[in-house]
Amino acid sequence: MSQNSFLFDKTSYLLFGMGLALIVLGFVLMSGGGSEDPMVYNPELFSARRIIWAPLFIVMGFVVEVVAILRRPKQ
Repeated sequence: MSQNSFLFDKTSYLLFGMGLALIVLGFVLMSGGGSEDPMVYNPELFSARRIIWAPLFIVMGFVVEVVAILRRPKQ
């Protein structure tokens, strides 16, 4: 058994950080687009940034998180 008491190695923690950054970026891209007046329609609500890119970044972030968890550290 190795002397390393950590469950994950440095690369896994780096992947965790990258996945978290992608998730946060996705939620930031999804935010905004509302209108102060609820009776006024704002077409920016359905922009490609909010309905395509933001969810894509969030899903990619979760995939990176799963890879970071399932990855075997080199010994």
